[in-house]
Amino acid sequence: MKRSCMRRFWITFSAYLIGCYASLLNRLQVKGGEHIPPRGGVLLASNHISAYETIFLPWAVLRSHPFQMVWAPAKEELFQRLIPRLLYSSWGAFPVRRGRDVKAGRLLNDLLKDQKVMLFPEGTRHRDGRLGQGNRGVGKVIYDTRPTVVPTALIGLNRWHFPSLGARGAIVFGPPLVFDDLFAREDSKETHQLIVARVMEGIAELLRQEGAYVGRAEK
Repeated sequence: MKRSCMRRFWITFSAYLIGCYASLLNRLQVKGGEHIPPRGGVLLASNHISAYETIFLPWAVLRSHPFQMVWAPAKEELFQRLIPRLLYSSWGAFPVRRGRDVKAGRLLNDLLKDQKVMLFPEGTRHRDGRLGQGNRGVGKVIYDTRPTVVPTALIGLNRWHFPSLGARGAIVFGPPLVFDDLFAREDSKETHQLIVARVMEGIAELLRQEGAYVGRAEK
């Protein structure tokens, strides 16, 4: 999906402004950016602990890959008012209805052919930092589209309050996950669940490596 040079410039410019706030006025570290491929379909699969994620994650990607798009499905409530709708849309977010949204699903699958998309497999935010269970639908998306899946760990952002000074946090990208054995299985709910379970374990391992793992959320 092509986007104009002006829009790409706007996104990169906005991301770097956000980055100045995050890394200069505060202490947000980015690690593992070399694991993000420069081209092709890429799914950035992250834990979900804060509303800040949707603005900081694109910056963490664009600092290494400027003038690219980082798309993100977002709840449709964010698009009900004109100004927020224009702003979020300009940054690459698109609305998703609760439940099964066929149109958004098709768009997501189309984007993952050659674009970067950030996604939170838990589907709901855990402000206590615990890791929730991954949604089986994410496993289905990965099975169907076969993108490069980069596990992503967000650390400390659940303790940030805007405006903040000196707040600490980290965004950590891990090596792409391998699913060849699971892709060889039949297209079934069990396979999709095994795929998303591997994604969540990849995120958990990054959190453990950073000393930030606090356990699993209650179902």
